[in-house]
Amino acid sequence: MPMTDDQLAAAMADASVLRGTFTLRSGKTSSYYLDKYRFVTRPDLLAELAKRFADRLPDGVDRIAGPELGGVPIATAVSLHTCIPTILVRNAKKDYGTAKQFEGVLEPGQRVVITEDIATTGGQSIEAAKLLRDECGADVAGIIVCIDRLEGARANVEDAGFAFDSLFTRQDLGID
Repeated sequence: MPMTDDQLAAAMADASVLRGTFTLRSGKTSSYYLDKYRFVTRPDLLAELAKRFADRLPDGVDRIAGPELGGVPIATAVSLHTCIPTILVRNAKKDYGTAKQFEGVLEPGQRVVITEDIATTGGQSIEAAKLLRDECGADVAGIIVCIDRLEGARANVEDAGFAFDSLFTRQDLGID
């Protein structure tokens, strides 16, 4: 049975909000942590998220990109829901095989949306967007995140020249 947005937010919060002292990827310290793997590994929640991401895609998207590691299951779920192929973006270029920093087929000029799990400063999403735009010639149509921690990601992403959207904020999950 489909979930409402409020039900999904509550289920995600129940699954993933941890309390304590945590150091985030951005280097910031936080009194809570959103353990994304506790919701992106649950098929019931991932299926609901895929529908919501798909509803927010702009017209004419050719690829769904998922930055390593948390964005990959989201991009895959959205791809399965929409039949739009994925691009998987590595944090660093591999030093073997094709030595690429992304996997999948991407032609210059194709429109890409980056899907991400949680955004604090937006740093990882911006890095992925710049890679796909500057090195691959992609038209990055936007960055859509599952949860915006409301700590500057939107402003940073928009200042970098990319559209930003989020399905939920920390407040939607009951975190103030």
